Amino acid sequence: MISISDNMADGDIINHAGDEAWMYSDEVKEHFFNPQNFLNDDPEPGEFNAVGETGSSACGDVMRVWIKVDSESDRIKDFKWKTFGCASAIAATSMASVMVLEGKGMTLDEADKLKPQDVMERLGGLPARKVHCSVLAHQALRSAIENYRTK
Repeated sequence: MISISDNMADGDIINHAGDEAWMYSDEVKEHFFNPQNFLNDDPEPGEFNAVGETGSSACGDVMRVWIKVDSESDRIKDFKWKTFGCASAIAATSMASVMVLEGKGMTLDEADKLKPQDVMERLGGLPARKVHCSVLAHQALRSAIENYRTK
């Protein structure tokens, strides 16, 4: 059962499944309610030079990411995404996009080294049963990097 906490002003989302209760961090809630770098419509042909996808609609989370890489510097200059999934999946993909684009943008090698734990840390943690969402965000990014490198 998921409910809103007694402190409605905070809008805390609490899961009371079994004997475990957990809350989403403020950072997870921020990236869920205000996702960064989300792509509403499919991109125009040639707008991005790589795409990656992971997940399965059978399990409930599917992530697709598009990246634009500067071929001279190998820096990711743009990162857009669509995610079909829960709040943790959406927040993890949003945070991964923010991390990759910070500063001048990560190089492909830097982005390839980004770990699910890095995304979770920046989100202020995820409930144990939602850790896989950060793994999926990582896999989608690595899929896009591989797609770029094999072209």
